[in-house]
Amino acid sequence: MTERVAPLASISIDCPDPDVLAPFYQRLLGLEEAFATPDRGVIALSGAGPLVTLMRVDDYTPPGWPNGPQRQQLHLDLAAADLDADVAASVALGATQAEHQPAPAQWRVMLDPVGHPFCLSAVRPD
Repeated sequence: MTERVAPLASISIDCPDPDVLAPFYQRLLGLEEAFATPDRGVIALSGAGPLVTLMRVDDYTPPGWPNGPQRQQLHLDLAAADLDADVAASVALGATQAEHQPAPAQWRVMLDPVGHPFCLSAVRPD
C-alpha cells in the first residue's frame, strides 16, 4: 500500500456566490452546511467524506465544456443508479445537461447552476 502525506479534507469549488450554489450541492449530494466564514464567502458542506467547499471568486469565469475558452480544471463524477432519473432530478435542482455528450449510455455530462461540469455515471469499477 502506498503511504499518503495527508488525507483529502476538502474539494473546493470556485463560484460567484456560495450562498446561491450551496443549496444546489446540498440537495444534489445530500450534504449539510458544516461552517461558513462570517461574510459567507466560503461555505463548507459535509456528509460526503471530504468537505465540499464553495469559495467566492469576484472575477469568476465559468468553464466552457468541452472546448473553453476557460477549460474545466476539475469535475465530480457521481454514481447514478438510473441515468435518466438522476438527470431529471439534477435538472429539477437547477442543473442543465451539456450539449456535448461523448458517451451518453455510460455517463451524462451536466452543468451546475454556475457552469461547472459534473458527470452522472453508470460506469463502476470491477
